[in-house]
Amino acid sequence: MGSLGRCLARSLFRGQPGPSLPPGPRCYGSAPPELQEKTLVLVKPDAVQRRLVGDVIQRFERRGFKLVAMKLLQADQGLLDKHYQQLRQKPFYPALLTYMTSGPVVAMVWEGYNVVKSTRTMVGDTNSAAAAAGTIRGDFSMHVSRNVVHASDSVETAQREIGFWFQRDELVAWESGDRDFTYGP
Repeated sequence: MGSLGRCLARSLFRGQPGPSLPPGPRCYGSAPPELQEKTLVLVKPDAVQRRLVGDVIQRFERRGFKLVAMKLLQADQGLLDKHYQQLRQKPFYPALLTYMTSGPVVAMVWEGYNVVKSTRTMVGDTNSAAAAAGTIRGDFSMHVSRNVVHASDSVETAQREIGFWFQRDELVAWESGDRDFTYGP
């Protein structure tokens, strides 16, 4: 029986009497739901131009979060209008569009325990002058109009935003070998 078959059998017969399956790889989805929370992180054009993408990725990896999707793209106005729909009536919206279409963006989906709230803390205040040292914006941003990254502000927003930037089949389901070392048994 292949690993996919073992995963299916484990999920179908979990807790039922009978012979147990031989040990095998963990099955994706076997992690508790709280470890599967996802958030969207965008590395904005200023950070891409300044070659900060690796620094941003490194912070999330070191924190123990799992990258499940990533792509480099040139965002167009239609995508940004959906993403920033709550800001479309603000006077700064045209400048925001100009900025966000000025160069490539790296869109990423990160997964892990309490990832939305933790990411917001890691990213820091939107206003870089108020962002604490040690946060991404506190370390790399000089002005609110060039604040390096975007991070979803709630689980619901993350789900919606991920849908704007990624197709469902672009999110890669994989089991991280360090999960027990990161979260415990």
